[in-house]
Amino acid sequence: MARYKVAQIGALADLRKKTFLRDLLELTGAEISINRVPPGEFIPFTHTHKENEEVYIVLRGSGFFFIDGEEFPIQEGSVLRVDPAGERAWKSGGEDMYFICIQAKQGSIRQTTRQDGARGTSRPSWMAKEA
Repeated sequence: MARYKVAQIGALADLRKKTFLRDLLELTGAEISINRVPPGEFIPFTHTHKENEEVYIVLRGSGFFFIDGEEFPIQEGSVLRVDPAGERAWKSGGEDMYFICIQAKQGSIRQTTRQDGARGTSRPSWMAKEA
C-alpha cells in the first residue's frame, strides 16, 4: 500500500473558485483548499470555527481581509493566521486573488508535530551517496 497520494489541480488560472484537497489527497488531519476569488468578488458572509484555526497564504493578487471588525489590505505574500472564534471574511481587489487556506485543530501542533519528524535512511537519486 502506498504511503502517499499525488493529485494534479492544474494551472491556477483554470481553478474553480474553491478546490478542496481533502478528498484528492485523502487528508485526515487538516483541511486545505486552494481558492480563486474573481475581481471584486467576496465571501458573502462572515464565519467562525469551533475548533480549527485557519492559515491563509496569498499566492497572487490582492484584496481585503476582515477579522473581528478590522479590515486591512492583503496581497501576494501575505500570510494570516485566524483563531477559531475570529469572525472573518475577504474580498478580492481588481484582479483574481489566489490563496491557500489550511485548517487544523488549534493547539494540536504543540502536542504532536514539533517532535513528530524522524530522519529517514533511504536516498533519492539526487542525494550524494555516502562513501
